[in-house]
Amino acid sequence: MTTAHYVKHYLTAERCQTAVRNYMWLLQHAAPVRLPALQAIRPTSVTFEFVQGRHAQPSDLPRLATHLGDVHGASWVADLHRAQLGAVHVPNEGLEVPDYPSSRRKALAARHAAGFLPTTADLDASLALLAQTDSGPAAFYKDTNPRNVLITADAVVTIDVDDLTLAPFGYDLAKLIVTLTMTYGPLPANAVRDALDRYNQAAAHHHEPLGHTDMGQLTAFMSLHDILTAPYLGRNGYRYRAPGPSAYTGRGDATTDIA
Repeated sequence: MTTAHYVKHYLTAERCQTAVRNYMWLLQHAAPVRLPALQAIRPTSVTFEFVQGRHAQPSDLPRLATHLGDVHGASWVADLHRAQLGAVHVPNEGLEVPDYPSSRRKALAARHAAGFLPTTADLDASLALLAQTDSGPAAFYKDTNPRNVLITADAVVTIDVDDLTLAPFGYDLAKLIVTLTMTYGPLPANAVRDALDRYNQAAAHHHEPLGHTDMGQLTAFMSLHDILTAPYLGRNGYRYRAPGPSAYTGRGDATTDIA
């Protein structure tokens, strides 16, 4: 009997090799993560087991927030306690995990050039916000959006390991909240606060200081994701414009609206 599988193709061998290294790092250092079994590696493709599941929905947010906090806490204990957000992390020969600010500075400049940050002042404000969030212990970012999560009968399965960077704790949770909103519409403010509480509790289980992300930090991350994900509105199932952090905090003076 042939096992069902899924083949992921890459434009270059280098991209393929990076994805495989990311996969191996996650298996080794982010113990709670569940990944599809890797079945074959070729120069520009990787074959995974086929996982039968559905993509994440707003009702999954509490479970996913706990899962992300658990995964990020475990990876910090296993490896990322040695990492600094502003520097490339080299956990082993052959793998480099990019730093947090560099690629995002370039992406924000690209959003400015494309008109998503209309003025130079808007760009400067977004860069200042990025600098403001570049502190604290290092977690990782793996683009946790609804399409990159499969909910099965007994597990949360993470798919798409093409990109991996360092990021502050809470940053990938903010990406999930923003992209759930863009896919399904605004989430209740209490659901967002509950998700942050669950995330912090799970992270603190590994090391107590890791559970200190507050709503101000989360809304700053959401602002950045709002900008960085804006070009994808109307694609990939993103049907709704992110409402901005004030929708979740009740504050009209939250950080400037903004992967």
